This record gives sequence, structure tokens and C-alpha cells, in this order.
Amino acid sequence: MTDISKLAIIEEGAIIGENVEIRAFAVIGSEVELEDGVKVYEGAQVKGKTTVGKNTQIHSYAVVGNIPQDVSYKGETGELIIGENNIIREFVTINLPTLKQDKKTIIGDNNYIMAYCHIAHDCVLGNNIILANNATLAGHVEIGDYTVIGGLTPIHQFVKIGESVMIGGASAVSQDIPPYCLAEGNRAKLKGLNLVGLRRRFERSDVDALRKAYSKIFRSGKAIKESVEEVLSDADNDKVKNLCNFIINTKRGIPFDRDNK
Repeated sequence: MTDISKLAIIEEGAIIGENVEIRAFAVIGSEVELEDGVKVYEGAQVKGKTTVGKNTQIHSYAVVGNIPQDVSYKGETGELIIGENNIIREFVTINLPTLKQDKKTIIGDNNYIMAYCHIAHDCVLGNNIILANNATLAGHVEIGDYTVIGGLTPIHQFVKIGESVMIGGASAVSQDIPPYCLAEGNRAKLKGLNLVGLRRRFERSDVDALRKAYSKIFRSGKAIKESVEEVLSDADNDKVKNLCNFIINTKRGIPFDRDNK
């Protein structure tokens, strides 16, 4: 049963699904759609052209769908799409997109976004991601599935982070992080594979193939481009191919220190 507090503000035009709970002093804008089972806690705001997927929770004083923090923003209208079963904790901010690229900020399914995190305009997040407290994503950041971003970690605009990555807390990420890797530090550099995460999800054969590929790419003493092309030419494992193709297609570079392998 839908439960909307008399002290909540629901603007005309908002679409409210079944079994939605909206608590006191929450604000729901006129272009917002809350799908079935969404919970919006005290004082939270959902604004702009925003769709919130089924069973997502938006906790107290989060502000979702506000205008982008971009000095070139001129009032254009973009769309924020939030998937299903997300937990968005207190004081999180998630911004609408600019109109420079795809006109959408996208959050996938089953993500856990802890208190005080910021997700800027035009970011694209996959599924099953964890952002620990105070992780901050600048504009146009992309993050793959099953990635964990440690607390107090800022990520530079246009950075891409692959799937199943672990970023240590209080790192500063300014370059692309390939899938399946562990990175940390200020500035963040690769420290190896995210073996704990990989062993939880993948077959041993996949993990072994990734370990061999990582060693050949980053520990061979050759130029990374040359090493990646050699590994890719012999690869018959899809995850190894994914790793190689990510590195080949990077635009911001891979933060690797040969002296700290």
C-alpha cells in the first residue's frame, strides 16, 4: 500500500507507483517518476526529469536530480535514470546531465551509494557497485559492474573504471582503471588484480588466465601497448580479451608504475 506523509511535497505531474513510501518533508518534483516499491525518506528531494526504479531507497536529505554543477550549463533539460534495488544514503547528490553528449545520467541496479557521495552530470554507473562514504565522481565518469570505490576517493572527469575493480580509500583517480584490477594511492596506480573480488565471482580458470595476462602486460618489461597486443593475439578467454581491449582503447592512460608492480 502506498504511504505518503501529509507533510511531503508532491508536485503536480509526478508519477507515483504502487507501494511507494514518501516520508515527511520529502520533495518530489513534477517530472519525477517513482516506480513501485520506492522509499523516499525524510527531507530527501527528487527533482528534474528523473526516473527511480523499483524498490530503490533514497534516504534522508539526499538530493537526486538537481541541475549539473557545470559552469557552462544554460538550463538545458536532460534525464536522470536510476535503476532498481539501489540504496542511496544520507546527503548523497546525483545530478542531471548536461546536453554535451548522451543527455543522460544513468545509475544501474543493485548499487549501494553511501552517505555524502556525489555523482556528477553525465556519469554512467553499471550494476552492483559500492561507493563508500564521500566518494565523489566528476562529470562523465563511467564505472563498470561489481566495482568498489573506497571512501574519500575523488575520480576525475571522463575517467573510465572497468568492471570488478577495487579502488582503495582516500585515493585520487585521474586515469582509467582496467577491469579486474586493484588500484590505490594519490595519485592512484595499479597494484595488481582484485583477486579477492575475482575469486568470489569467477571460475578458477578465469582468475588464472587473468593473472597470467596481467603479468605479461605489466611485468614483462616491454612497452604496455606491445605487451597487450601480444596477449590479445593469443587470448581465448573472454575476460582476458576484455582486459586487453580496455587498455587498448583508453583515452586517459593507465596509471602503472613499473617500480611498484
